Amino acid sequence: MTAMRATVLGTGAMGAGMAQSMLREGIDVTVWNRTPERSEPLADDGAVVALDPTAAVADADVVVAMLFDATSTLELMDTVLPAMKEGAVFVQCATVGVDGAARTAEIAEQHGVAFLDCPVLGTKGPAEQGKLVMLASGDPALRDKVQPAFEAMAAKTIWVGDELGLGSKLKLACNAWIATLAAAVGQSLALAKGLGVDQQLVLEAFDGSAAGSLYLQMKGKAIIESSLAPQFSVDGVRKDTGLIRDAIAATGLSTVVVDGVKAAFDAASAAGHGDEDMAAVYFGY
Repeated sequence: MTAMRATVLGTGAMGAGMAQSMLREGIDVTVWNRTPERSEPLADDGAVVALDPTAAVADADVVVAMLFDATSTLELMDTVLPAMKEGAVFVQCATVGVDGAARTAEIAEQHGVAFLDCPVLGTKGPAEQGKLVMLASGDPALRDKVQPAFEAMAAKTIWVGDELGLGSKLKLACNAWIATLAAAVGQSLALAKGLGVDQQLVLEAFDGSAAGSLYLQMKGKAIIESSLAPQFSVDGVRKDTGLIRDAIAATGLSTVVVDGVKAAFDAASAAGHGDEDMAAVYFGY
């Protein structure tokens, strides 16, 4: 049986990990990144490094796009969709928001390319370990075509519905929770320090309790130890919280919580921590 051929467009922390996970499962992977140097390490894992995005997708059965935002995704789609072979599936995995999801679906339809809206839950570590959660929406007839790639990249796939864009909507609801948790951890540890309390005691107080969580322990430890190599960056969360705010406002709900969360991340970025892990929201206080 011929191995699946997959292409990953965008080899930042997430895309690189997704490519590595597919390579481990015997999938033939081609990678492309706007900055070629970021793709080159994947050659050591067996990936083909393409310098041109149209050449990268030409032979792929599945094209996975993991770029920063809707603008960069749409620009690249306009370039590569005409070069994809008949029957190939384009899988959009970035967090692009409600409007961005609609626009990516529209451009795929214009080019007659099979398309799935499929943002992911997880950060750098889960991407490298093949333990992401795929939040997929689109034509159910495409599921078998992408299954080997999805199984390689993810611990599970949630098929949100046949309507394109539902995956992106679920992603916003999930990221609203994640961003709020991170902001809350930062606030509590900043408050402890401001009051002259050992920050570690906050983690000890919640350890094993109903209100505690692995996430609190993980992000709290990152703050205390200044271990802020990005799993998901402050600026990435800032982008997502803007999309979340737009979605909340469009539904007529109150934006009071997301406004505070976004302000904290904005302040952390302004203080020079935009490229650090989202735990660095701590510095926004």
